[in-house]
Amino acid sequence: MTLLSSRSRKPVEPGLLSRALEVAGRLANDATDVITATAGRGARPVVLDSPFDWVTDTDRILERHTRRVLTAEFPGIPVVGEEFGADLGSDESEYRWVVDPVDGTANYLAGVPWCAYSLALVDAEGPVVGVVADPYRSQIYAAARGRGARANGVRVQLTDRTSTAGTIVCTELARNGPWPGMGGFIERASAAHAGVRVLGSAALAVAQVALGHAAAAVLHSYHEWDVAGAVALALESGALVLDRRGEDAPLPVDGLLVAAPGVAETVLSWWQEAAV
Repeated sequence: MTLLSSRSRKPVEPGLLSRALEVAGRLANDATDVITATAGRGARPVVLDSPFDWVTDTDRILERHTRRVLTAEFPGIPVVGEEFGADLGSDESEYRWVVDPVDGTANYLAGVPWCAYSLALVDAEGPVVGVVADPYRSQIYAAARGRGARANGVRVQLTDRTSTAGTIVCTELARNGPWPGMGGFIERASAAHAGVRVLGSAALAVAQVALGHAAAAVLHSYHEWDVAGAVALALESGALVLDRRGEDAPLPVDGLLVAAPGVAETVLSWWQEAAV
């Protein structure tokens, strides 16, 4: 099996791309300031039905701010967010914004320096524009369809790999713990001399592939707002974005594999075999 991305993405009006990138970048900088000023310092969580499913004042404040700015700058484009749901018309609109104000909230509350702000403009073919703020590393990762990916303004281009040996593969727990087959996946990765890391932020896990730090990221389950911004980075950096069947899908609904093209088939086989 040879995995190739053959999907031709629909071009987007250049003015919209430029405006969306500029506004999203501003919001990512705002989020960086808020997250670094408040992380682990008396944040007040509201616990939901999972021990690590937190909501904080910061989540709500950042999402409200994001919604206010986007509504003013892009009237008619609905917003879908983790904390306040979807605006009316989000299913029918040509474009929609998706935002996760704090991805990795458990880390944020504990003061562990691994969380992100994620924002993307999405159409029927996947992310059009995506930004991920990595506050603790003072990095803003940004991408736009056909314009490449950048980290603090510096172009990012994925260097392909031919082997998983000595590489890092990222994954994340499912909502209530290890996902089905996760143990077997880790065993297969270990046998191939790859290390698996579970660090607590889906957005940053995917971004590590785009940045060349990890060979692949596998997410058994997720929400669109968790990954849309980072998937934009991955696509524009040259990574493959596949579902659990190995089919090209910029925002898969059935699992997510983001990988350097040369190792995608190998990592996909670990995932598929472990799930049997």
